[in-house]
Amino acid sequence: MSFQTTETIQRLWETFLRDQLAAMPPEQRQQFEGSFEQRFGELLKGAASSGDGRDGFLDLIGFGDKGAPDFDQISYPHITPDFDDAIVPSQLHAAAELYYIYQHERMKIFEVVETLLRLFRLGKMRIQRGPGARGLYLLEKWKPLRYGRNERMVAYRRAFNYGTNAAPAGAVVNRNFHRQLVGFMVSLGQYFRDLLIGEVIRGGQLIEQRPFGSVATVQRIGLDLRYALDRSTYGNIFSLAMETGHHLKGILQLLDSPDIKKAFDANTKWDVVEIVSNRYLGGTAEPSQRAKMAESGRRILQFVADNDFKTAIDPILFQSTVRPMGAHAEAWVAAYRMTPEGRGFPGVTPALQSVLGVPQAA
Repeated sequence: MSFQTTETIQRLWETFLRDQLAAMPPEQRQQFEGSFEQRFGELLKGAASSGDGRDGFLDLIGFGDKGAPDFDQISYPHITPDFDDAIVPSQLHAAAELYYIYQHERMKIFEVVETLLRLFRLGKMRIQRGPGARGLYLLEKWKPLRYGRNERMVAYRRAFNYGTNAAPAGAVVNRNFHRQLVGFMVSLGQYFRDLLIGEVIRGGQLIEQRPFGSVATVQRIGLDLRYALDRSTYGNIFSLAMETGHHLKGILQLLDSPDIKKAFDANTKWDVVEIVSNRYLGGTAEPSQRAKMAESGRRILQFVADNDFKTAIDPILFQSTVRPMGAHAEAWVAAYRMTPEGRGFPGVTPALQSVLGVPQAA
């Protein structure tokens, strides 16, 4: 359709929408608002040129079939916004698994199993034929085929900017990951705290059906986090996360072997990790906090990977969708504040202002 037809649709639509909504009872308006907005987008798209855009340009410069038409007869160049959808979900899911693996790396799980292999080779563990001994034997034989510690450290640096290993020359490094992750966690937590305040002030959930929290802040930080993760996780991140995930699963099963637990007088695999860390590795590394950060951090990153963060989403629908994530965000922040790097956490408001670029008072 021509530009004039499109302009007419845009001008008349607002009048039509206002008249239709005014004629509806207030309790029915909300369920039709989204449908009207969707239909408006379909009309604009249908009014645009059906080709690849070259016909409109040729008409504009007078090279079309009808010569040089008036401006109001030129076809409308409708462009569909798709930037936020241009991601690779499998990469984001791999990044979520890699974050889970990283927290276990910080818990010294991989160092613990290396220590067990060394003790097994030296004969300092009183095991020989049980499932733990068999598992350690197989683990040592498969070791040359796996990604090693250096490869894991480079992956953590590329995807999360974590660790001290230098990134390879020319590698894309997600330098703002931690700031964005903390910002997303605190924005989710702030959203539900604001929502709770709104419910208390209004006296219940159903009055006005409108959350007091800001949906836009959560969406903005989530989109930035997703985009940065997507562009920094090409290459071997997917294969490394999958392989190391299976490796970690095997290690945790190995540490739960009865003969290994008996060798250290332990009741659970986490007792083995604690005893070996204290005895051979200079102490434990916040296993309780890291375990919660691994669980909640992975779930939040999976949510970020799968949510489309549509701008015109119904606030009540957004609230219902994101509600399970609120508990994970609060749990992650609570655990993070108990770790060495989180003890300098400035609080929810300063952290949120920092990630949004809001100047802070000196």
